[in-house]
Amino acid sequence: MAKIVLTTDETLTSTYHDVPLLDFLGCAPYDKLPKWVFRFFDTQLPDENGVLAQAPYGLRKVEAALLRDGFRRDEVVVAHPRRLERFIGKDTRIVALYEMDPLGLGPVSMMFTNGGKWTNYTKVKFLELVEKINRIRETKKLDFKIVVGGPGAWQVDFRKEERERLRIDHVVIGEVDHVAGELFKDIESGSADETIFIKGWPRVEEIPTIVAPSYKGLVEVMRGCGRGCRFCEPNLRVARHIPLERIEEEIRLNVNSGIDHAWFHSEDVFLYRVEDKKNFYPNAEAVVELFEIARKYTKNVNPTHGAVAGALAAPGMIEEISRIVDAGPNHWIGIQVGFETASPRLIGKYMNNKMKPFSPEEWPWVLLNGTYVFNKNYWFPAYTTILGLPGDTDEDEIMTAQLIVTMERELEEKLGNRAHFTVTPLAFVPMGLLKNQDFYQIDEMITYGQFLHLYYAWKHMMKEVTRGLPAVMKNNPFLIPFYPLARLGTRIVIRQIEKWGRSRGYEVKPLEPLDIRIEVEEHRWYSQPSLMEAY
Repeated sequence: MAKIVLTTDETLTSTYHDVPLLDFLGCAPYDKLPKWVFRFFDTQLPDENGVLAQAPYGLRKVEAALLRDGFRRDEVVVAHPRRLERFIGKDTRIVALYEMDPLGLGPVSMMFTNGGKWTNYTKVKFLELVEKINRIRETKKLDFKIVVGGPGAWQVDFRKEERERLRIDHVVIGEVDHVAGELFKDIESGSADETIFIKGWPRVEEIPTIVAPSYKGLVEVMRGCGRGCRFCEPNLRVARHIPLERIEEEIRLNVNSGIDHAWFHSEDVFLYRVEDKKNFYPNAEAVVELFEIARKYTKNVNPTHGAVAGALAAPGMIEEISRIVDAGPNHWIGIQVGFETASPRLIGKYMNNKMKPFSPEEWPWVLLNGTYVFNKNYWFPAYTTILGLPGDTDEDEIMTAQLIVTMERELEEKLGNRAHFTVTPLAFVPMGLLKNQDFYQIDEMITYGQFLHLYYAWKHMMKEVTRGLPAVMKNNPFLIPFYPLARLGTRIVIRQIEKWGRSRGYEVKPLEPLDIRIEVEEHRWYSQPSLMEAY
């Protein structure tokens, strides 16, 4: 039995057969898909007598912070959600859950569940987990606190009626690295508020190094971003850069535990140790050094997120990273990138640093040319856009659809079969400085321009499934039987979007591409020339 039990729901402990991007299956509507789909792809992380052998990175940080702050190793356990009962007993004081999307209110889930009208898989598994913990509490007549934290904790605070029904004692919102010991002691003593808002952020030296393996070999290289997009909570935080020696320590820990991968987590990997805080020109030497350190331990090095403007500002940096990790036709580097909108007006209004060192007026050109830089060096950007940004117009939305068409045409003309990207539209969720806005409800709010944005994004997705999936299958034979199913699935989605649009009087029309071209001039990554010199 443990004094503090840390865990999470089963969608965050599933490996999904190591299929790229299938982690997003948790956002799918559980009540609209056959149940066998979820069961079939649910392959859980290994455990050692109920203790997770690998765990989501956020859990590892809380674990490390508690051990640093005076809790003994035998008092803290990171438990597999299916083995919780082994660790909850009369000595247990807190069962704390780390959650990403507990009630399905995240942008991806809201998009895939028709604005929350259906129930996504993460919500199903979160509810199951909390109800299981409550049953243990009742059956054994135990007195411990149920605490929910993590990036999705705001959802539980937002839906207070659900929180009360589930008898969740505390919700923690914010980063806890610097206050974990004090926080858990306050909760245990009964002196903590029901909703605990953590003030400020930990300094770099207050962020602990993990002490046990993280799932997928995830390693945090920086927190916050600094670009300050108004809709994005992480981007509003102070940017902090983790020292190289601590990053290397975590990589070494994971690799020595048998994880042959290093995933660099950040809001924008190209801003690692950035010095130019005005124009956000990448510190190319620092970013390249980051990848060189990881390559000493594994060739499987990937970033999670990055800004296309950073890649375009220093194309030689991208080329050098590709050389370091041996990127090529059979080894692509995946990265998630915010496309958001093609509209210079909206990008300037809500994200006026996102395009830097370029201008809002250049944003469509930046997306096209930045994608060219990615593709030429075997990087596969998975873009996300936002449907329903406050104040958008049909002109803004149609421009986004036009840019997708333009990128597809121009990149194929220049790069042929090396041209790859996806665009996934997400529903606007009121976060960051836009908390006072309404959730975007696609079934009630969609306009003609948004319909075209959605349609052309999925039409391109269908093309990528047809062309790009065979390359992915080379590295994962498990996927081979699903290739025809995936092709059929995207065709069905396209037909359903067309049918849904017609029911609202919206017909698909051919779109003229935007008048922009690929115009990248190569330069050496370490020279960091001015933009006038580079372009």
